[in-house]
Amino acid sequence: MHYITKWKTAGTITNDDEQLLDELYHLAKRLDDRMDTVERLVASDNPDYRPAKLMHDRDVDNQQLRELDRLIAEKKGPQ
Repeated sequence: MHYITKWKTAGTITNDDEQLLDELYHLAKRLDDRMDTVERLVASDNPDYRPAKLMHDRDVDNQQLRELDRLIAEKKGPQ
């Protein structure tokens, strides 16, 4: 609880926090790619598998990940 209070009172995130968030972001992207691969493999092996519904759910699930992509791009600026 102490660290939560410290975190909430801080004006900005620390460099360590930013690095951790960056690592978590990249991990989430890799896991998302792996799930895409698994869904494609299952769909190719099982004709009864319905990935279309899962793809719709995936779009909803990845909304926050797309928002992170946008924020990171804004922070980095034009390259």
